Amino acid sequence: MGQKYVYLFSEGNGKMRELLGGKGANLAEMTNLGMPVPQGFTITTEVCTQYYADGEAINDEIKSEIMTYVSKMEEITGKKFGDLENPLLVSVRSGARASMPGMMDTILNLGLNDVVVESFAKKTGNPRFAYDSYRRFIQMYSDVVMEVGKAYFEKLIDEMKEKKGVKLDTELDAEDLKELARLFKEEYKLKIGEDFPQNPTDQLMGAIEAVFRSWNNPRAIYYRRMNDIPSSWGTAVNVQAMVFGNMGNTSGTGVAFSRNPATGEQKLYGEFLMNAQGEDVVAGVRTPQTIDQLKEQNPKVYEEFYKIVYTLEKHYRDMQDMEFTIEEGKLYMLQTRNGKRTAAAALKIACDLVDEGMISEEEAVLMIDPKQLDALLHPQFDNEALKQAKPISSGLPASPGAACGQVVFTAEDATNWAVNKGAKVILVRLETSPEDIEGMNYAQGILTVRGGMTSHAAVVARGMGTCCVSGCGDIKINEEAKVFTLGGKEFHEGDYISLDGSTGNIYGEAIKTVAATISGNFDRIMTWADKYRTLKVRTNADTPKDAAQAVSFGAEGIGLCRTEHMFFDSKRISAMREMIVSKTVEQRKTALTKLLPMQREDFEGIYEAMKGFPVTIRFLDPPLHEFLPTEEEDIKELSKEMNLDINELKAIISSLHEFNPMMGHRGCRLAVSYPEIAEMQTTAVIEAAINVKKAHPDWNMVPEIMIPLVGEIKELAYVKGIVDQTAKTVIEKAGVDLKYMVGTMIEIPRAAITADEIAKEAEFFSFGTNDLTQMTFGFSRDDAGSFLGSYYDKKIYENDPFARLDQKGVGKLVKMGAELGRKTRPDIKLGICGEHGGDPSSIEFCHNTGLNYVSCSPFRVPIARLAAAQAAIKSNK
Repeated sequence: MGQKYVYLFSEGNGKMRELLGGKGANLAEMTNLGMPVPQGFTITTEVCTQYYADGEAINDEIKSEIMTYVSKMEEITGKKFGDLENPLLVSVRSGARASMPGMMDTILNLGLNDVVVESFAKKTGNPRFAYDSYRRFIQMYSDVVMEVGKAYFEKLIDEMKEKKGVKLDTELDAEDLKELARLFKEEYKLKIGEDFPQNPTDQLMGAIEAVFRSWNNPRAIYYRRMNDIPSSWGTAVNVQAMVFGNMGNTSGTGVAFSRNPATGEQKLYGEFLMNAQGEDVVAGVRTPQTIDQLKEQNPKVYEEFYKIVYTLEKHYRDMQDMEFTIEEGKLYMLQTRNGKRTAAAALKIACDLVDEGMISEEEAVLMIDPKQLDALLHPQFDNEALKQAKPISSGLPASPGAACGQVVFTAEDATNWAVNKGAKVILVRLETSPEDIEGMNYAQGILTVRGGMTSHAAVVARGMGTCCVSGCGDIKINEEAKVFTLGGKEFHEGDYISLDGSTGNIYGEAIKTVAATISGNFDRIMTWADKYRTLKVRTNADTPKDAAQAVSFGAEGIGLCRTEHMFFDSKRISAMREMIVSKTVEQRKTALTKLLPMQREDFEGIYEAMKGFPVTIRFLDPPLHEFLPTEEEDIKELSKEMNLDINELKAIISSLHEFNPMMGHRGCRLAVSYPEIAEMQTTAVIEAAINVKKAHPDWNMVPEIMIPLVGEIKELAYVKGIVDQTAKTVIEKAGVDLKYMVGTMIEIPRAAITADEIAKEAEFFSFGTNDLTQMTFGFSRDDAGSFLGSYYDKKIYENDPFARLDQKGVGKLVKMGAELGRKTRPDIKLGICGEHGGDPSSIEFCHNTGLNYVSCSPFRVPIARLAAAQAAIKSNK
């Protein structure tokens, strides 16, 4: 027997995620648990990979296996595909290994055609239901398989409702729906140039191919890049016998969570619609009822459902997100998965599950997505300002957080305003659709007119940690004219509004926000994380304020203090410029004497904020021309101050300008050309440490001086010589005993390759992975954005190498540098201080490579602490 490509639900189990995808594995598991699951089969993720390998086609061997399983399904259900007497109708759904809500497409009621629908109407005695199912199928098939687009069909429905003078889809009768089906087929023919397919087998193959194609639609690719999901995984396809929620008032469909996904409260939470199909709830076209109302409407079904929910939660030992359908009073389970939740809910659920004895502390730590913590570290509304503000309306609190920004009406505008204008925006839409994902990612908050707590906007916003208020039906919106009315006031593009995602309140003004703190469940999870991690977490900070913020978030030192940031201050830049344009060493030293007390004061402030934790100070790194004026006015001013002829000054400025400053006269090369700069900086570092040590004798003050951009041992030896000589003089003069360390930043490939030599002089290495990535790939971080998009589209890269460490190339250099460094100096301290220090997958790499610490921006410190704990727990498994 060759390879098996298709599995009945009864043949699989929950451990087969890689092959059956998350949805398929869970359907198999629920079948094994004896739950009421409509039966069907799963086409494996390997078929998706094969489909792309075969030039986007399903080969004959696989096709025939699929048809064999259609026959098996006919046996199980006692219905026949395309049969007039007892037709088998199916749903076709995607299901990747990782949950990607709303990213890929679904088709319901497949198997209907012009003749089957008539006998279906007779057989069920419910023509309204039959034609409703048919028009939905034509609409979904046209949109998903043939990519005609939803909008035209929605317009036809709206026109029909207007003509009949009704408000809801459910008020249209059988004849109206029959007419809609006819109009839909006409539209299909007009757009596609051929009739709507009548053969159920053709429909099925078309739908399966569409699911595979949707794996590579732009929104799915963007979602994968945001969530580190490799494209090689592919998606599975689930073909399942239809059960109908739209057969009348004893039928319905819904989505429920075993706990509240916004707050984490242990209480069944969900929504349903009677006489509807699943897409109606998720798409947010109609605003649904709460699950509690099901208890009143059908206590028997509610009881059965309640039991199933908690059986599933205990089985998976996690909060579940379930879809269900009621067909004429009988309950069916369509799927279960670990539910997407807000960061606050994730922390509460993890802590509660530990307290309930369901999981261990380690499992709780592994349960939290480190990136989600970002949402809790962002501003909340200032309580006083909030008390003064009056809400103009409210919607459903779909995803918590405070958002204040300018109104935009399209996802494209949200992206453009945020990227090009640096604006903080709030995306206001009738309802969001999966195509809006990029704009939603750039928005501070999302406000929708339609949709419940389980609509696309709500689910995606919660996953991203973006504030969202949904289903505010009071809004009158005109998206084309870019205006909406609410609370008696008109809001145009660019007007300010504020949203409170925790209460659902909407404010027609900008409200002040305040910084977040770590407490409660957050603190408990962090305490557990600290217990299990071995990697230290430091911060990149250049000011006492940033340093103090990082310490409050649990930082254990500074891994990178960039001294150049201190020179851009308006009071200092003139002394800096004076130093740069000086013609003699004496002139330069005079200017540096003005800078010395300023630098010393900076370092004292940072040491104070770090309370005795280690601090790594990087000496001057950027090319000097960055400090010089470019505007005519500023050049004139400087020439006066320096008593220099303006043309002479312009000549100096242009001589310092470099064609490729990324690879030019910067880093340790400045100290080689101008040793007096290194002398001044060493003096400031050591004097500040001596002063702070006097004030706090019990603090362990060992300054770490980092020489940047070293590529050759002799360079480091030369600059280190200056540092040692200067430090010795300062320490002797003060008559104290002070230890300090000199190390380097490994950011040039040559330094990584010759790290065994460099370690003879360096007492520590810090991998500067931003520059190391630039130098290794040979492209500049500032310009890469302009062409990386084409690389993603053509699948040459799956993600941005500046956001996630390229483990194959740059990672190999880091590994090599670490191993060679240790060979020469077994106790060498190793850290990383590029942007990657806050990225969870890169942190796992650092743990596995045996680095001592990662360093990241202050707001990423909790993320790094959690990711470091997860890496340690995983490596011990």
